[in-house]
Amino acid sequence: MIVKVLHNGNCSKSNAVLEYLDENGVPFEMINIVEHPLSVTEIKTVLKKLNQSVSHIIRKTDRLYMENFADKDLSEEEWIQVLAENPSLIQRPILIKGPVAMLGRPVENAKYFIDK
Repeated sequence: MIVKVLHNGNCSKSNAVLEYLDENGVPFEMINIVEHPLSVTEIKTVLKKLNQSVSHIIRKTDRLYMENFADKDLSEEEWIQVLAENPSLIQRPILIKGPVAMLGRPVENAKYFIDK
């Protein structure tokens, strides 16, 4: 089964996971979420596959978050809209395999997910 990787090329952890997949011959489809941002519907689908709330995938250490969103009390729907408009705030990489997904950081998570 091909693994989909929601990826940001500016992220060393995301690049490390792609390198791991490539070196181990794991077939994958890379989706650059900065160049091709996820829609609100796609983010909701990813959250269902992760079985997590939106707070699980927000990069709270990101400068954009700290400067513009850290003090905001937004609903789940509002956060999903923020992530659709600001894809750099999404934790990455996110690995998707069929009906399930997992954050691929650290790389050990990716190894576990692939071997499952």
